[in-house]
Amino acid sequence: MSGRPIAVAAAAASYLALLLWADRFVGASGQLALGALTWVALILACRPLRGSRRAQAAIVVLAATCGEVTGSLILGVYTYRLENLPSFVPPAHGLVYLAGLALARAAAARPQLLVRAALAGVLAWGIAGVTVLPRTDAGGFAGAMLLAVFLLRGRAPAVYAGVFLVVGALELYGTALGTWTWHETIPGTGVPNGNPPSGVASGYVFFDVVALALAPWMLRAAQRLKRQRNVRSVPARAAPAEA
Repeated sequence: MSGRPIAVAAAAASYLALLLWADRFVGASGQLALGALTWVALILACRPLRGSRRAQAAIVVLAATCGEVTGSLILGVYTYRLENLPSFVPPAHGLVYLAGLALARAAAARPQLLVRAALAGVLAWGIAGVTVLPRTDAGGFAGAMLLAVFLLRGRAPAVYAGVFLVVGALELYGTALGTWTWHETIPGTGVPNGNPPSGVASGYVFFDVVALALAPWMLRAAQRLKRQRNVRSVPARAAPAEA
């Protein structure tokens, strides 16, 4: 995804906002069309990126999809409008990651400003969830504290901060539209949870941590496979004829 970082982040966030708005008016078949469109948007967004960024986006999509299946379909921590996993959700995770990266690039000259803003936001949200918000958010508070640790001690705090800002806005927007709803308690625990939880971005940051860690391995594996294919495709030299 090329261009000015702020414009890139704004474009990704605008697309995601329009996507969630459009989802209100479609059924399961319409979600398939939105999913196809979102995959196209993600592929186009990844085309200008270097290989490591593409690998990170791919791993985020894979890890986030596993998290969605576990959190929504299996554990029931939150539920989508049609009680399914909309097909646009996996590629949308990739766009969220790219938007967070773009915000980090925009703050490259002074990354600590972005990190401090995200830290202040997540701490204020987490504390409000267990003090003044109408729905107690103990689960979100735990996630918010974990996210604060990532922001203070993590490998890429500016990226985590950018992702938090994008995720926080989309969570507030998506739950307001009714695209998904977080259950009042975490199933099987009785721990109260917000709608959305203040610490929801900590899950996204975990996806980012996995992506940053595994992307170099993924690239090396792809390069080895490419070399092996090239070796197999080279015809063997004919043996010299005997005199």
